[in-house]
Amino acid sequence: MPPRNRRSAPRPQLNDAAQLADQLQAAGFTKRDIARIIGRDPSLVSQFYTRHKGAAFVPALTRVLAAVQTAGITETAELAAIAAPHITRRTTASGTRARVRTRDLLITPAGTGTGRAGAQAIASGSTHLRTLIAGAARHGLRIAFTVRLAKTAFVHVSGSRTDSPGIRRDVVQRADHTEERSYGSSATGGFEAADFARRTDQAGGDVTAAIHRWLVETGRIHPDARIIHLEIRTWRPHSQSL
Repeated sequence: MPPRNRRSAPRPQLNDAAQLADQLQAAGFTKRDIARIIGRDPSLVSQFYTRHKGAAFVPALTRVLAAVQTAGITETAELAAIAAPHITRRTTASGTRARVRTRDLLITPAGTGTGRAGAQAIASGSTHLRTLIAGAARHGLRIAFTVRLAKTAFVHVSGSRTDSPGIRRDVVQRADHTEERSYGSSATGGFEAADFARRTDQAGGDVTAAIHRWLVETGRIHPDARIIHLEIRTWRPHSQSL
């Protein structure tokens, strides 16, 4: 019998968010770029196509696409700044604003909080940590952070007093030739959260870029270094009244 002609299934109708994402990809952006621009995980952009999500991002993506097509803007940080004011949280069935999942970003009444970013989140700018940093800045808290990079990415050897840790107990060396180093602590006073909130804003909400820039500016890592893991901690200064 002659083989039957098989017709490929028609592509399902794309929602507005997916159509805008298609146009941005045609302009040279990746799904990861789009995720960074809207401050979300790349998996959400994929769900524009598979689960018809993204309605809340249509106004922002529309303005981003216009900025690309009419003004020729291609920097993701600049496009993120354009998108941010137009991103609204979705509403529940009852019409109330949906809560954002912030289990790992909760700041306690005492001022302590912790947020972590692994490889996937770091690749999209660790934007979920922006909430933690902004909240810490509003409450006048201090922050510290731990970064993990290849050993060769650091300018100074571990334990060097020129580097922030100064002592080896703040350094964790791993078998895969990477190293974790902590910067700031309650004992040393840490850093002003407001300063890093400003740095994050200047980076268009990209926390990874803001931390990377600080590490380069202070001579701790090489400019081409890549952060593999990031953790941010907050606390209230002892001198600040509760």
